[in-house]
Amino acid sequence: MRAAAKRFRTGTGDYRDTRFKPFRWTPHPTDMLNATMPASRAPTEADPADDHALVRAAVAGNMAAYEQIYRRHSPRIYAVLWRLCGGHAARAEDALQDAFLQAWKALPGFRFDSSLATWLHRLGVNAALMELRASAHWHLTDAGEEGQDSLATLVAVDRCAGTTLDLERALETLPPRARAVLVLHDIEGWKHHEIAEQLQMAVGSSKAQLHRARGLLRARLGEIA
Repeated sequence: MRAAAKRFRTGTGDYRDTRFKPFRWTPHPTDMLNATMPASRAPTEADPADDHALVRAAVAGNMAAYEQIYRRHSPRIYAVLWRLCGGHAARAEDALQDAFLQAWKALPGFRFDSSLATWLHRLGVNAALMELRASAHWHLTDAGEEGQDSLATLVAVDRCAGTTLDLERALETLPPRARAVLVLHDIEGWKHHEIAEQLQMAVGSSKAQLHRARGLLRARLGEIA
């Protein structure tokens, strides 16, 4: 793995650095529909035994094995990041790439105390939240309804026939922190204490943000209907 890691650092071999995105295949935003974590087993999801074998091969320096890990697990992770980032595909892609680069570096120490999917999912969420915290719009959450209205003007909410697409469009208009709480709690199944720790807020604040996000989402869906 040391030789392969050197190729990552130096940009030699097939994974040359442009903005250091080593993987040739990126999930499309439409892949996120019906792709959530945790979720029922998808037909293309890897078996845990396969994950063990792929991790061992990747740690030994097999880049093809690691790219296979990426192809198997990135669509569901990207679905979460796409929602957390409010439908900003470039930001979600950056977070996805950062997460898999972190995973590559940490893979030799991975001991399957959790599933590979869960571990990668957490890395992805961490990367996305770092992207969001660096955004100027992250703190609009505390600006009241005026902050929500100003943020909503940044993302057009197109009317569409599908209820699922309506929901996704409405999610994009939520303030970043409120959206993060709603996605992690209502879609990803996180507990409030986990969200509070991840977002560096009090548990009560997480609950308040969820209440606000649900209200704003209902209002937005009413506008789209």
